[in-house]
Amino acid sequence: MFSTVRYFIKTSIIFLIVGILTGLYMSYGKYVLNEGYSLEIASAHTHLILVGSVMMMIMGVALWFFPRPTKDDKRYNHDLILAAYWVMATSTALRFISQVALGFSYQKWLSVSVSIFSALQVVAIILFFYSIWGRIRSVGSYKREKEGEKF
Repeated sequence: MFSTVRYFIKTSIIFLIVGILTGLYMSYGKYVLNEGYSLEIASAHTHLILVGSVMMMIMGVALWFFPRPTKDDKRYNHDLILAAYWVMATSTALRFISQVALGFSYQKWLSVSVSIFSALQVVAIILFFYSIWGRIRSVGSYKREKEGEKF
C-alpha cells in the first residue's frame, strides 16, 4: 500500500475518532449534565464523520483499489493527489475547529472561515477525482461481461 493511500486512510480513522468523541461530548452534555449542545457542534460532529472520515476513506480506498494509470493518462498526477490530500485534511480539520468554536461564541470571522474551508474541501474532492478519472475503467471485466458472467 502506497504512503499516500495510508495518509488518506489513517487520517480518515483519526477524523472518525475525533467525530465519535465529539458525539460522546454531546451525549454527556445532554443526558448527564442536562445542558444540551449547539447546532454548530452537531453540524461539526456530523460533517467530520461524513466528510472527514467517510470521504477520506473513499478517496484512500479508491486510490489503492482502482487500476494503475495508463501510460497515456494525462490527468493522473501523484503530486495533485498529494495536494488534494493536504487541502482536504487541513480544510476539514480547520472547518471542524472553526465550527466548534462557533458553537461556544459567535464570531463573524469564524462563520466566514467555515465557508472558506468548506469550499476548499470541495476543491480538494474535485481535484482528487479529476486526477483519478482515467483510472476508473474496466480491466478485463468487459470480456467477462460479454461472455455473460454476472456479479
